[in-house]
Amino acid sequence: MFRWLRDHGVIERNLILMGVLTLITVSIGGLVQIVPLFAVETTIERVSGVRPYTPLEQAGRDIYVREGCYLCHSQMIRPFRDELERYGHYSLAAESMYDHPFQWGSKRTGPDLARVGGRYSDDWHAAHLRSPRALVPASVMPPYAFLDRPLDYADIQDRLRALRMVGVPYTDEMIANARADLEAQARPDADGSAFQGRYARARQGAFDGDPARITEMDALVAYLQMLGTLVDFRDVTPAQLRQP
Repeated sequence: MFRWLRDHGVIERNLILMGVLTLITVSIGGLVQIVPLFAVETTIERVSGVRPYTPLEQAGRDIYVREGCYLCHSQMIRPFRDELERYGHYSLAAESMYDHPFQWGSKRTGPDLARVGGRYSDDWHAAHLRSPRALVPASVMPPYAFLDRPLDYADIQDRLRALRMVGVPYTDEMIANARADLEAQARPDADGSAFQGRYARARQGAFDGDPARITEMDALVAYLQMLGTLVDFRDVTPAQLRQP
């Protein structure tokens, strides 16, 4: 052992040898962490209620990412008492299983949004996005009034197809009806029975306050309003969260 310690200086003085040994050490460490994942059925515990985003919600999520909202708002509630009291149940990996990319993180210039769905009205969200300081005087969030422009969803079917390629379980029926489902969700007076049959717990509404047109504001508010609403955490235990 002591001889090895004396010879360690040889390794430190030989750049190539040290590089090779470092690579071997890192590879062994990586394999120890990665290989066990292939021995389990799944690395994400399934929970009841999680579904793919509706076309309107997905369009809103794309806007959320486009505008960099994730830079100030995480979507990850950590299992600490102060976070549980402020935001609710800690985040489950399964809640983000269809997110590409996911919005977990710890950067919070503004509050975490993992459970923001249903906490405020559609009108509140739209007004807050248009003029944040009108509702929260201390806010440093920039205004997003320009989101009242029409939503371009001509390629929504292609977006769902692309997401299916990376594992989101959109069916052929969902893709074929993507445009109709998006329009039905944004128009509260439309027949939404078929749309709601494809997407559980999805609600219709004039999310921007104007049912006559479909805007980017509609899409973003629809996305925000579903965050944290798919899993019912009342009277459940970790064992009951598993699907049969």
